[in-house]
Amino acid sequence: MHHYLDFEKPISDLEAKIHELKKLKAEDESIDISDEITRLETRAREAIVDIYSKLNAWQKTQVARHPQRPHFVDYAAKLFTEFTPLAGDRKFSEDAAIQSGLARFRGQPVAVIGQEKGNDTKSRILHNFGSPRPEGYRKAVRVMELADRYGLPIVTLVDTAGAYPGVGAEERGQAEAIARSTEMCLQVKVPIISIVIGEGGSGGAIAIATGNRVYMLEHAIYSVISPEGAASILWRDSSRAKEAATNMKITAEDLKGLGVIDGIIKEPTGGAHRHAEQVINDTGDTIAAALAALSPLSGTELRDERRQKFLAIGRNL
Repeated sequence: MHHYLDFEKPISDLEAKIHELKKLKAEDESIDISDEITRLETRAREAIVDIYSKLNAWQKTQVARHPQRPHFVDYAAKLFTEFTPLAGDRKFSEDAAIQSGLARFRGQPVAVIGQEKGNDTKSRILHNFGSPRPEGYRKAVRVMELADRYGLPIVTLVDTAGAYPGVGAEERGQAEAIARSTEMCLQVKVPIISIVIGEGGSGGAIAIATGNRVYMLEHAIYSVISPEGAASILWRDSSRAKEAATNMKITAEDLKGLGVIDGIIKEPTGGAHRHAEQVINDTGDTIAAALAALSPLSGTELRDERRQKFLAIGRNL
């Protein structure tokens, strides 16, 4: 069953009518309503094009959080072969919010790290809704060290509302773990390609997204705090999240203009949740092109370029 966002009501109404007519036709083939079905399908396509051509920042936030949007496990299954998961931080425990391992990307050995939100109640609880604990970031550091040792490019897929802020996480050094992960991103001498596939929330995202090349899907968001959190701080009113989202400049277009990201991966009309396979394939093409462009650089050049890239953000604003 498709989940509709609140601004998609015109699409929902039309597709509900189409479903009813198709059901009626299946029950009684003597009824000729093919023309009406075709007419409604055309109107539904036009409605999708119209709505998705003028999404505001808050609507993009809703699309980025869509429960049927493809997650890390979907990308991993389609883009990588021989994926071998690596679990545990070798210090405390395993954190399922961050998934990592070694794999082949179009024949090339790589290390893969990403956040997984889950797609139903059981898996969301297992993955802590994509909010990593300190052990998740320490696991990411372990995998990055391994990749650096063996000269493996690193691909990271970012999709988190932010690092888990619970008492236990803070007691085990959440801030320090995020800082160490970010530091490791800046130290390794292999290419790092980072893709924000949904939400890129604060330090929880940047800890694995400090890459040589950083891309965002068209309807993804990337921010220092959630719109609801910003509204609560600025106006003590979380209901003003829409206003906060607009002012925070969190969309791919905004961040490309500010020089925070390197490129935008277009989503088919209707969003990634309607065209998962195409979006995943296009993401793979972007990763392949980035790896090819970075392959001539030495390890030292890769590291220095990455450091300079992030030091330069905001300097010319």
